[in-house]
Amino acid sequence: MPLALLALAVGAFGIGTTEFVMMGLLPDVADDLGISIPTAGHLVSAYALGVVIGAPLLAAVTARLPRRRVLIALMALFVAGNALSALAPDHGWLLAARFLSGLPHGAFFGVGAVVATSMVPPERKARSVSLMFLGLTVANVIGVPAATLMGQHLGWRATFLAVSAIGVAAIASLALLIPHDDAHAAPATGLRGELAALRSLPVWLALGTTVAGFGALFAAYSYITPMLTDAAGYADTSVTLLLALFGVGATAGNLLGGRLADHAMRATLFSGLASLALILALFPLLMQTAWSAALAVVLLGTAAFVTGSPLQLMVMEKASTAPSLASSANQAAFNLANAGGAWIGGLALAAGFGVTSPAVAGAALAVLGLAVATAAYAVDRRGTAPRTGRELLVTGHVPQEAEPVRG
Repeated sequence: MPLALLALAVGAFGIGTTEFVMMGLLPDVADDLGISIPTAGHLVSAYALGVVIGAPLLAAVTARLPRRRVLIALMALFVAGNALSALAPDHGWLLAARFLSGLPHGAFFGVGAVVATSMVPPERKARSVSLMFLGLTVANVIGVPAATLMGQHLGWRATFLAVSAIGVAAIASLALLIPHDDAHAAPATGLRGELAALRSLPVWLALGTTVAGFGALFAAYSYITPMLTDAAGYADTSVTLLLALFGVGATAGNLLGGRLADHAMRATLFSGLASLALILALFPLLMQTAWSAALAVVLLGTAAFVTGSPLQLMVMEKASTAPSLASSANQAAFNLANAGGAWIGGLALAAGFGVTSPAVAGAALAVLGLAVATAAYAVDRRGTAPRTGRELLVTGHVPQEAEPVRG
């Protein structure tokens, strides 16, 4: 695999750290700024809003620029947002800085996925995407716990300065390892052409699969702490280690999904979603003992992230004329899944169905994702089906041989 993938993974590590570390720093930020924890929670939403807005917008406006230059510029914006977060004098300024930090998130992963796949043979595309996402999953194992500890001992501002330093290292890596040539520039389709690619039904079905599939994950993961403490009986001090186990599972699932998707993309996606639905449905049973609860956390991360690379690659293939925009839009869909899944899981909890009920709601979302993926497969099959003799007489031409559907 090209060494340039390491530069993309370093950037992904920094982004993953800053995205998830705020959850662990909320009490410290609230105390320092004199606000309530629910008010501090808006900082998480501000970042997610930045991702949803910035992902398609920045990908579209930079579509005709060389992708190496775009990646460096996006990481520079990331550094600026985190540095401003460290220097924010009050809650309002920190809210704006977190929004700014989220803007380059989706576009970086979107453009990075296109660059990663352009540097490898077709049979290694999914694996190259998984290696870039490796930085994101490793951030949950190492980056987030380390940054949280730093914030607790040195102050939360030190955490964001450290994340800025990671961003600077990513810029240096991108400048050194990503090729200079313009081969990574997008085709000159223009903004209208980029946006036109999103009018495709297969693209929207792929994005819908992402929202439902990862919504299933976040319906459960958003409430994993009360499940582990109230149902499985773990002490509060053990939760950090268990969340690191989730990161280990996510890392394993990401690498496994990339390898399998290069051989059978659709089968990998279907298997991942089916496994996710089964594991979430079994959560009420698995959370009854400490050892099975720990196993459930690992399996949840594995099953969810097996689907990451095939989903990213499927969106890119369905919008072949605007892969950067579609790939970035998939990151926006991921963050919508984060917000929507947490909301649906919260509804189940508020309705009094029990502490493990968000996982059951997540299982239903995984089944929905599997249904959307099946519909996408049916549309693909219909689109590549050979025409009948009657259709040939009407159209008056002979179609080219259809390419086989991958997976």
